Amino acid sequence: MKLKPLADKILVKVMEPEEKTKGGIILPDTAKEAKSEGKVVAVGPGKTLESGKVQPIEVKKGDRVIFGKYAGDDFEIDGTKHKIIKESEILAVYED
Repeated sequence: MKLKPLADKILVKVMEPEEKTKGGIILPDTAKEAKSEGKVVAVGPGKTLESGKVQPIEVKKGDRVIFGKYAGDDFEIDGTKHKIIKESEILAVYED
């Protein structure tokens, strides 16, 4: 399935919570926290300004991003967790 976000929306594949701690302890499902990071799958064309111009989105497909815990709307595509969030809800982008 292929989705194209509209306006300043971004489709993000949510990264799965860690199964183990750094010390090697296996976490039960109840102790896993929902991740607030993911990988950008698709981006919309950008926000339309009052002047009629379109302000392009700064993130691009493939970027790894951090977003707010309650940002966007959750849904599944082929059994994988995704979110559609606004560009303004992205807190940071990992840089290599």
